[in-house]
Amino acid sequence: MKLKVIVPVVLQRKDFKEEILKGYKSISRSDVEMDIVSLDQGPESIESKYDEALSQPGVLEKIQEAEKQSFDACLIDCFGDPALYAAREVVHIPVVGAGQSGMFLAAMIGRRFSVITVLDRIIPLIEDNAQVYGVSSKLASVRSVDIPVLDLKKDRDLLIQRLIKQAELAIKEDGADVIVLGCTGMAGLAGAVKEGLYKKELKVPVIDPVKAAVKFAESLVDLGLSQSWRYANP
Repeated sequence: MKLKVIVPVVLQRKDFKEEILKGYKSISRSDVEMDIVSLDQGPESIESKYDEALSQPGVLEKIQEAEKQSFDACLIDCFGDPALYAAREVVHIPVVGAGQSGMFLAAMIGRRFSVITVLDRIIPLIEDNAQVYGVSSKLASVRSVDIPVLDLKKDRDLLIQRLIKQAELAIKEDGADVIVLGCTGMAGLAGAVKEGLYKKELKVPVIDPVKAAVKFAESLVDLGLSQSWRYANP
């Protein structure tokens, strides 16, 4: 099985790509070949609908290239899922978004879930996506840690503290019984957040959307399934 990760931004440093790929390889099965590509032109991060719009042409280009290169599925490495539905119209291979995967999984294992994202201005984008995905009735809230995407790795301890705090508020004040990390830049932190919540006697699942996306992609390929082409472009 060959999976292609599409990073829908222009990466500031070349080593970021290897770091992201390493994380994906640690999640995928041993029989899965992972590759990664970022955009040649576009935003450096996605923190608004404007950034999302800038990224979409590049995402579509890279996903179409992946199908021509005989990859079995593509994963969009962004919780905002830029160009997700458009990509599904132009390729036959499965296209999986981290945001949709994380929210679908949360809707399956809990009654109500909350997403903890980076900045307040991302909140409308996630709320809109939840409505499009059909899970808005299960969305308890979207909260932010007030840290830009490009600053997430500067102080991981601070990020974890803020994630735990906002998750605690989402559980106590908003009625969430599942927490979803709302940025792929938070990959690998679900365990630490879950541990922090358990120490507060708040025993709820914490979903890493990157892990969810990988497992959904693997499952779709294993099952021989892909998106419906009934309404797709010929």
